Order: sequence, then C-alpha cells, then structure tokens
Amino acid sequence: MSGDVRVSTLVGQTLAKLGVGHVFGVVGSGNFDVTNTLVQEGVPYTAARHEGGAATMADAYGRMSGKVGVVTTHQGCGLTNAITGVGEAAKSRTPMIVLTADTQGAAVRSNFKIDQDGLARSVGAVAERIHSPESAVADTVRAYRTAVNERRTVVLSLPLDVQSASAPDNVGAAELQEPARLRPDPAMVKQLVQLIKKAERPVFVAGRGGRGARDAILELAEHAGALVATSAVANGLFNGAAFNLGISGGFSSPLTAELISRADLIVGWGCTLNMWTMRHGRLISPDANVVQVDVEDASLGANRKISLGILGDSALTADDVLSELISVQPVPEEKFRTEDNALAIKQASRWRDVETPDLSTTSSIDPRVLSRELDSILPAERIVSVDSGNFMGYPSQYLSVPDEFGFCFTQAFQAVGLGLYTAIGAAIAQPTRLPVLGAGDGGFLMGISELETAVRLRLLLVCIIYNDNAYGAEVHHFAEMDNSPDLGSVTFPETDIAAIARGFGAEGVTVRTLADLEPVRDWVADFQAGTQTRPLVIDAKIASDGGSWWLAEAFQGH
Repeated sequence: MSGDVRVSTLVGQTLAKLGVGHVFGVVGSGNFDVTNTLVQEGVPYTAARHEGGAATMADAYGRMSGKVGVVTTHQGCGLTNAITGVGEAAKSRTPMIVLTADTQGAAVRSNFKIDQDGLARSVGAVAERIHSPESAVADTVRAYRTAVNERRTVVLSLPLDVQSASAPDNVGAAELQEPARLRPDPAMVKQLVQLIKKAERPVFVAGRGGRGARDAILELAEHAGALVATSAVANGLFNGAAFNLGISGGFSSPLTAELISRADLIVGWGCTLNMWTMRHGRLISPDANVVQVDVEDASLGANRKISLGILGDSALTADDVLSELISVQPVPEEKFRTEDNALAIKQASRWRDVETPDLSTTSSIDPRVLSRELDSILPAERIVSVDSGNFMGYPSQYLSVPDEFGFCFTQAFQAVGLGLYTAIGAAIAQPTRLPVLGAGDGGFLMGISELETAVRLRLLLVCIIYNDNAYGAEVHHFAEMDNSPDLGSVTFPETDIAAIARGFGAEGVTVRTLADLEPVRDWVADFQAGTQTRPLVIDAKIASDGGSWWLAEAFQGH
C-alpha cells in the first residue's frame, strides 16, 4: 500500500474487500471520496433523495439479501437526517454500516459539529470511528466485524482531517475471521427434551434469530408433535410445512391465536416473545412452560418470565435437542399434530380464508376485500414491504409471500413513513421478485420523495396505498378517549395520490370498487410480458374498519 493513498480511499477499498453488498446515500463534500471509492471498487450505489430513505433502504437490503448494506452520509446534518432509519436498523439488530463524515477535531465551532458518537449510541447503534491514518484499516475491520459477528448497526465516523490525510505504508490488510456459531450447553438441551416429552400441546415460534434454522426446527417439531408459527419479522419461514400456523400475535387469525393459547409448551427460537408476538402475554396459557433459545443472554427472559433459557444458535440447538429426543423417544409422537388440527389449519389459519363482512360503499372499498383480491391478482413470486399504521395488518396477513425473504417488516421503531424506503431496498436485494408495498396515505406522503428514486431506477414496484385521508391509528385511538377530542389534527382533505404518482413518472390508479382494479390487471399483464417500465401506485380509497383488529393490541403497549 503506497503512502499517497488518502485515508478515505483506503476505508472505501477496505470495505469493498470485506464484501459489503450495496451502498445507499446522499453525497456531500464530506463523503464524496469514500463513496466514489466504493463505486470504483465495484460496490453498487443507489442515490437516494433523502438520507432517511437511504438508511432504511440499506436496512431492508441487508435483511433481504444476507449481505451488509451501507448508508453513506455527510457530517452533522446528513447523519441526523438518517437517524430514524439508523434507529430502526439498530433496534432490529440489522448488520449495517453507517459510513458518515465527521468534523475535524479542532473544528469546535463548525456548524456541522454534533456529538455523532453520542447520537449513534442514543438509538442503539455502535459508535466507531477512524482514529488515525495508521489505524484506518484496523478501525474499518473492527467496525465490519462488529456489524457482522454481533449483528449490530455500526456508525463509522470519518473525521475530515483524518480522511484527507495520507495513509502510511504497511497499515495492514483487511482480514476477517468467520463468526463462530454457539453450541448449547448439553445440560440445557436435556432440560428442553424433558419439557418436550412432558408436553401434550407444544408450539414452536421462530423469530428473526430462527430465520436460518428452518429445516432443523421443522424436523424437531415433527418428532416432538409441535405446531409451528413465526413472529411477524420471520413471516414466510415455514411456508409449505405441515402444521404451520403463520404469524403469531396481533396478525394471527382467530384459529391461530386459539391454538397457540392452548399450548402447554411454547419454545421461542431466536424470538423474544414480546408483547406483539404474544399479545401482551394473552397467547400464553398460565400453565404453559415457556422456553427461549437465543444467541444473546440479555434476550433470555427479557420480556416475560421463562421456564428455561438456552444460550445457543437456533439451528445447532434444534439439531442437538432432536438427537437427544430421539435417543429417549425414538418414535415421533402426534401430540398437537392431529388430523383435526391439520384440517382446521388448512381451512382457517390465513385471514383471507376467514369470512368477514364487506364494509365497502359506493365510494370506498373494504381493505380486506381489496387485499384479498390483490393477493390473487399480483404474481406469487413477490417481496412484500409494510409501512406502519392502522392499515398494516391487511398487507401483512392477506398478501401471501413465498418464504422469509419475501416479507420485509421495518417496525422495531414503529416509525410511520419508512415503507417506501423499505420496498426499494428490498427490491434491490431480491431483483427477481415483484416488490409490493403496503402503506397508508400518511406514511406514503411522508416519504414520497423516494418515489422518484423508484422511477429513476425503473423498479417495477407496486405500491398499495390504503388511503383513509387520516393518520388512521390516531383517529381510532383518540376517538375512544373520554374527552371526545377534535380529530382535525389527524384528518386531512382527500388527496389524489394517483395523480401525484403520475407526476413522479409512475403509473397511478384510483380504486374505490373491485371494478377499478382492471388497470392493475393490465399492469401485471405487461409486467409478465416484460414490457412494463414504470412503478404502479394504487390509491385505494378504503372504507373505515372502525379500528383494525390488531390496533387495540398495539395501543395497549403505549
């Protein structure tokens, strides 16, 4: 390595060698060189319209691709613009690098100066920085190792004076050791086997930490006689498997909720069994044993009292438990896997198979009717992203996905407005699938600048906007308060989102009835023929649901 290489160039080269997958950002003077270096080294770059959009695109990309996404920002205000997306990624434990410039150490009166390290830590990210030209490679490798091995979002700050300096010769090479997988304590394995043997109605619930353990968990579930389900973020993991209940929690169908609540043993695989997944504990029978398997000790029992906590990789733990179970119980037991349950699950575990009244009017469509019909119209090979809001249960439960890489759920921070960003990052991560966004009018308009990004990239993206001219969650929540508040602060005049979408260069369709979906069928036909070139925005004027079924669950946690 010659001494005339700028530190910013060296950092970009190092990250490229380590294998980052894609860079998203808004380029300013502070991050211009490092971003260009990444591009020159072959790392694809997507220019966003706002740093907040770029951060969530990188987050979604990382979740759906299995590679490390990078968001690059200018110092100070560039980072603050990105911080909500950074917080979402950090709270979701997404391995991600936030590559941000920082002011010079001596620039104490710079308008750009903020406590970037403190800001990063305040939202749960890890603060790292390039300390000197001599340590530049080691600092970069440490940040990347932390992101990958500890599944953390890392904010890597590059002070302007350091990044413009020349790196000396022999600063070291970018070397990375593969992360070790954690094998469970054999004594803990034996305890779980005893709980499984004793149980008559076991249910396994896999979360984000179980996404790499599908086959191992399913094999154990079959031998143990257990039903299987997932948290929302792992939706699709057990698709096609026998006795799959779907999503556990606020999005559960009535049958799914009823069967989980009857369990006498619940095992969370990389799942913290939080208030969303367990409906504030109401899905857990008072007499049930509760077990958690996780690679982080702090997660065990974090949300509720548990009977047993096992520190270990989900796949390795499931393998070890199965081996031990077979040794003491060679023949699989039926237990909760009865023929009656199999038939019931087939008929009613999905919301689209549950009969509901049609709330449609002459000028608005029932969101359940809309979602059910779109599930039939849109190609099955899809990747669904969901914004936050009163509507969110409809795309989450009515739009089927092919597997766990077909559903992107950036909801750990519960921030409205991340949906479009999520859909773009997910689309780039899974380019062979049709990206589908479910969003409310409030969230979509909040982040609509990135619709230009989708058009510019010629992403064949379908945006379903559940438009009720309001922040619907607040409308239904506040309406129940005793003082009958004025809802003018959360309701708005009707907005023609389809027309706005056309202004950005997308296709725009207004839907009030099922008959209005014909242009959607035309768009899909062109998509399948390979002749479609523009995103589609469906401005669906939805009928009021009086507060969706999951909303009451959500607000109990506020």
